Amino acid sequence: MAREFSRTDRVAQQVHKEIASIIQNEYKHRVGDMPLITVSDVDVTRDLAHAKIFVTIYNSTEEEGKAQVKQLAEFKGFMRSILAKRLRMRSVPDLHFFEDKSIIEGMRISNLVSETIAKDESKRETDDSEEQE
Repeated sequence: MAREFSRTDRVAQQVHKEIASIIQNEYKHRVGDMPLITVSDVDVTRDLAHAKIFVTIYNSTEEEGKAQVKQLAEFKGFMRSILAKRLRMRSVPDLHFFEDKSIIEGMRISNLVSETIAKDESKRETDDSEEQE
């Protein structure tokens, strides 16, 4: 019987959980005032040597988001050392951080659709009231 999840998927899931915890607890205390950061996805290479960590940064401009990702990359050694203590692996994957804008773009598109629907309904109501007169 085949395994339901490959080893890379299980490692990615564990890295996702631990990195989110590290950002929430240890990283925030070292950096101080920072925007809300969420780990949206983690991809681990087949040889388990590298992990791409996709983070969503809320309430920030594009420049602030890039600066935050750069700061996360600077703290990757600190995060990797904590990760090494928490994971039961011979070697911990090298961490690479990327900004994930898909959630923010989805919210923006959803707001545009809602605004368009509201405008159409108000236009339809004004057209109906003009026809009744």
